[in-house]
Amino acid sequence: MKKEVIIAVKNTLYSLMLNDEVVREVDALAHRLGTNRSNLINEILAEYVNYTTPERRINDILSAIQEMMLPSGDLIPFFAPHSDSLSLKSSLEYKYRPTIKYEVELYKGGGETIGSLSVLFRTQSPALIASMTDFFRLWKRIENAHLAPLLNTRVDYALYEGKFVRTITVPDRACSSNELATSIAEYIRLFDKMMKGWLTGRYDAHAVEAAYYSYMTNTGIHF
Repeated sequence: MKKEVIIAVKNTLYSLMLNDEVVREVDALAHRLGTNRSNLINEILAEYVNYTTPERRINDILSAIQEMMLPSGDLIPFFAPHSDSLSLKSSLEYKYRPTIKYEVELYKGGGETIGSLSVLFRTQSPALIASMTDFFRLWKRIENAHLAPLLNTRVDYALYEGKFVRTITVPDRACSSNELATSIAEYIRLFDKMMKGWLTGRYDAHAVEAAYYSYMTNTGIHF
């Protein structure tokens, strides 16, 4: 027997006639992959016609970041396939070794902002909070000086209690999913290294800016 399957794409409904057995297999596979019937059928059809959906591109980018981070040990990645975000845990070189978490979230829609990078931290130490706040403000000043002139849009920053957020803008050139993943991974590694060095006193503002300038000179993608 055949079953009518209704698929919603944005504000449009599409009706497909599929065999019951096909629907059962699709539903079983969707369950194993942690997605739903509509998303899975959409991905299957997109792959058949050689079209990369926004969902697939996001999955490819975040999966690649996870693979790149796994060997490092300093940043431990957590990513669920078909999710829009990835998190990385890192330990600070500070008494009691408090942990911080980086969250990379990518957006499906178009626009000048394709995602955000959040730095989440929990500590009761006023000295550590003050030092981290100083670093976030320094980082923003450095990027305003060296990155902003290269972009066609503005990077937005926000600092909340226990959270620093930076938007990820559309890259300044066309790039593959793997190229963008590599650039994001290198950026997070640099940020993590500089912040830890700042908190321990190994790096001052000049050293952080010099390292950032070197990164900007050698990376081929700016966002």
